[in-house]
Amino acid sequence: MSEPARQDALLAVPAPAERRVDADGVADPVARVLLDTPVPHLDRLFDYLVPPRLDAAAGIGTRVTVRFGGKNVRGWIWERGATTTHPGRLAPLGRVVSDLPVLTPATMGLVGAVAARAAGTRADVMRLAVPARHAAAERAERDAPAPPLPVWRPPDVDAAGWGAYLGGPELLGELAAGHRPRAVWTALPGRAGLVAPWQTLLARALRAALAGGRGGLVVVATTARAEALARRLERELEGEPVEVLSAEHGPARRYRAFLRLLLGRARLAVGTRAAAFAPVPRLGLAAIWDDGDDRLDEPRAPYVHARTVLALRSGLEGAGLLIAGHARSVEAQGYVERGWAADLSAPRNLVRRAVARVEAPGAPELDAEGASGRARIPSLAHRALRRALERGPALVQVPRGGYVLRLACGTCRAGARCPACGGPLSRGRDGATSCRWCARAAAPWTCPACGGTALRMTGVGSTRTGEELGRAFPGVPVVVSGAREDHGVIAAVDSRPRLVVATPGAEPVAEGGYRAVLLLDGAALSSRPQLGAACQALRLWANAAALARADARVILLGGADAAVAQALVRWDHAGFARRELAERAELRLPPAWRCARLDGPPRAVGSLLDAARAAGWDVLGPVPAPGAGAPADAAPTGAPAGPAPPGAQAGAPTGAPASGVVHRALIRAPSSRGRELADALALWARERSAHRQEAVRVELDPTLLW
Repeated sequence: MSEPARQDALLAVPAPAERRVDADGVADPVARVLLDTPVPHLDRLFDYLVPPRLDAAAGIGTRVTVRFGGKNVRGWIWERGATTTHPGRLAPLGRVVSDLPVLTPATMGLVGAVAARAAGTRADVMRLAVPARHAAAERAERDAPAPPLPVWRPPDVDAAGWGAYLGGPELLGELAAGHRPRAVWTALPGRAGLVAPWQTLLARALRAALAGGRGGLVVVATTARAEALARRLERELEGEPVEVLSAEHGPARRYRAFLRLLLGRARLAVGTRAAAFAPVPRLGLAAIWDDGDDRLDEPRAPYVHARTVLALRSGLEGAGLLIAGHARSVEAQGYVERGWAADLSAPRNLVRRAVARVEAPGAPELDAEGASGRARIPSLAHRALRRALERGPALVQVPRGGYVLRLACGTCRAGARCPACGGPLSRGRDGATSCRWCARAAAPWTCPACGGTALRMTGVGSTRTGEELGRAFPGVPVVVSGAREDHGVIAAVDSRPRLVVATPGAEPVAEGGYRAVLLLDGAALSSRPQLGAACQALRLWANAAALARADARVILLGGADAAVAQALVRWDHAGFARRELAERAELRLPPAWRCARLDGPPRAVGSLLDAARAAGWDVLGPVPAPGAGAPADAAPTGAPAGPAPPGAQAGAPTGAPASGVVHRALIRAPSSRGRELADALALWARERSAHRQEAVRVELDPTLLW
């Protein structure tokens, strides 16, 4: 039977008839339960009988335990009713884990929307939306008295500081009136008497939402940033409790914050990516800061970005949406281009006064420096640092942490590779040479191309850079900040002269601002062969430049991409995002087009591609999957999420066949057919799962294509 004929036959099958279920003393004896399982074909509701003893406790949104497949399986009651389509006898509910409804109607609607958007399962989304239960914390919070919450008046629009941005006063007015404004905000660095810091302006926007009787939610990339922002909001909004949601806080603290929001004892929440699902009562404003940060992208199924969750939530709950940052992501610019969100930017005259001077010296300027112009840190940068250190601290941003990240043959300059696994060789502070992939020692080493044994450095990390600057500026304190350092990331430094060397995202905040900022190895960030590398580079440079004083010098070095460098010099983030979006539209890449990446066994990927071609989708591939690609902890569709098996190659998709052969392919569709593509992928996943066929990892709108 052909595929269309089979589909027609399936459509002709009559739907199961509903029958009424009667139970003594129970009004709605049928509980429709969503099982806590990532298996795609089980992503539906199963009917169970509610015994009279559990009637009061088994409310909609409660956790339960049921018997399924001969095992006790946890789930959530999604609905209660009096009818069922099951022809046989209904199995009873096993146990109500807690009679507290942890799922609100708004959360259930959001879970379904996110699952449909990402072609995933609701159980995977539930793992993000509802933290694990902590019984002691639940008992303590349910018995605690509800604190009084302050009553707020709308902020004075003229004194709130939003007048510095075109459309800012209108944003506050609509929030206070209970409307749902949506805006993409390119924030300027805070300058006393000129423009308020973004934290202060965000607090005033949240106050406008509170004045309208609604709550607020802010999502940031890291726990440290969430805690710092929460403290700032508590100072700006004195008396208003602010809850912090982060997986790093542990089950008790995280669940306690979740319950306070659920029970209406707090109206403001700040947290990392999973906090986008926080049960804020009557959400009025959902905000995300620095949405281009890849840490806001969920690395496990359903691989959804926090920005996407908040956009869906804004539409479902009628809340305002604010996508903010010093730079602008391509995805946010897509919202502006479609007219779905407003552009919230400062006028050019204010930009020139608030932003530090940015320089990107080219070949003529560097040639004028003589031989030193070809150095990694030319003499003009040394002079800028020396003048800055006379008055205060200076920042040096290095793309990567560590000591010597890459080595090459001293004779032929070919990259030095590990003879065991082919990974790049690096050198630590102790001088030992080892592989960055397998950590095997690589001494002695012989070049397979020319037979040379000498090695030379080609990539220097932050630790080595700090040592070199310490020798170049004797007597000046040098501070190195980064996740790889023994002391970790440094949050802040004082205004005394010092050199601060930091990796992107680990820059400390300097009291009064930096006197100079040096951005090294620009090509290492802007010229990577990855989708969005240029936007990421611009975002990281802009965040570092925003830490400088208005009268400071910001110097970009290292052969950065010309278009990205000029966007930084002009501080034209919206223009660069607009250009990037237009280029992606020509190439049929996200976010201009919906794109799905498939990783799996060759036969399974091939069968999905055949179905995609038959449906009229644009197909690229398949090709052998590279060693680095999908996150190591990502599970394929139809398989439970979990860590990669021992010995698996880093970055390789989990759930790979025993042969180890994994193919990768792309399926593309216009944005107008994005929902159709997601539905088709979800249907294919359910069919393959039901027939116990090989699993394929499916990621919609991936950050990394190949």
